[in-house]
Amino acid sequence: MRLLSFTRHGESSYGAVLDGGIVDLGVRHRRRWPSLSAVLRDDGIEDLRNDAAAAGPDFPVEEIRFLPPVTDPGRILCVGLNYRSHIEETGRRMPVHPTFFVRFPDSHVGHGEAMVRPRVSSEYDFEGELAFVVGRGGRHIPASRALECIAGYSCYNDGSVRDFQRHTSQFTPGKNFWHSGAFGPWMVTADEIADPGGLALETRLNGEVMQSAPTSDLLFDIPCLVEYISQVFPLRAGDVISTGTTGGVGRARNPPVFLRPGDRIEVEVSGIGTLSNPVANEDADAPL
Repeated sequence: MRLLSFTRHGESSYGAVLDGGIVDLGVRHRRRWPSLSAVLRDDGIEDLRNDAAAAGPDFPVEEIRFLPPVTDPGRILCVGLNYRSHIEETGRRMPVHPTFFVRFPDSHVGHGEAMVRPRVSSEYDFEGELAFVVGRGGRHIPASRALECIAGYSCYNDGSVRDFQRHTSQFTPGKNFWHSGAFGPWMVTADEIADPGGLALETRLNGEVMQSAPTSDLLFDIPCLVEYISQVFPLRAGDVISTGTTGGVGRARNPPVFLRPGDRIEVEVSGIGTLSNPVANEDADAPL
């Protein structure tokens, strides 16, 4: 099942993609679950599945504006340096433990929305990634049971402002510019992804393939990440974790390739779909 969050006629909701249309599940369950993350916290995916199966689409996909699938995550954790090809192109040593940094919800947009190049930098880069959403949290979750805790999977673009990222040893500034990343278009529920290590990731800039790798190339796979993170703090339903990017980022190319206004950047993960976003200047999209 493909679950998503969206706006239509100025109203926010969530639902399922079915037969080319949208089943508006939010309008049916808003009093009980105001958002998709509330559904996850209450272990309500099966209820949504049953309702979606019994209903037909309420309106076509073309009538909605996509939001990030989880609009109010408790945490957004991103893994750095997690594909060997990317580690090699950065010139860094292979890490012994996973490298994490945080993103905040207003640093990413949904499918089809503009990713914004900040006015203070011209080193705006792309990073196509596989993300997962926690469905059942906990502490000290063993790798052998990690996949049981996942609600679903999605595409992620960890848009990175490279010069700010390199100002210090901490990645956070370069990873949290307003609307610099993207998440979506939907979350495919975990029952449809038998093996998240058997997917294919591809990033395209204006139709040209820039990154391509199987998710089996992850240095720290998803069970390992869940086990490691849950040793630090309890994972909670609705947490979003993006698993890292592969080689081919713009900064590592010769000459470097950075995102420019008018570009279109796409992240496709097999079995999930394609996250597609135009690129715009901050001057046209900056919040007041």
